[in-house]
Amino acid sequence: MQQQKRNDSVSLELLLEHIDSGPLSSSLITEAEFSHYGDEISVTLTANSFSDIRARWNSIMRALIASEQSLVATDGGE
Repeated sequence: MQQQKRNDSVSLELLLEHIDSGPLSSSLITEAEFSHYGDEISVTLTANSFSDIRARWNSIMRALIASEQSLVATDGGE
């Protein structure tokens, strides 16, 4: 593996599968570039450093968790 330099950009791609992928993807509109098809959400993050991408990752995960918890509460906890 090549050593990361401070000015190298960092990219991350995440593929999620969820039965309620439509509503979950809505929580990402202001957070990241993503595509939604069927039950899958593909999220792409790019940042200038590992610490920046980690911060963006944390924001995305918080948005997805809150969205899923909201869906579960709306569905009556099922």
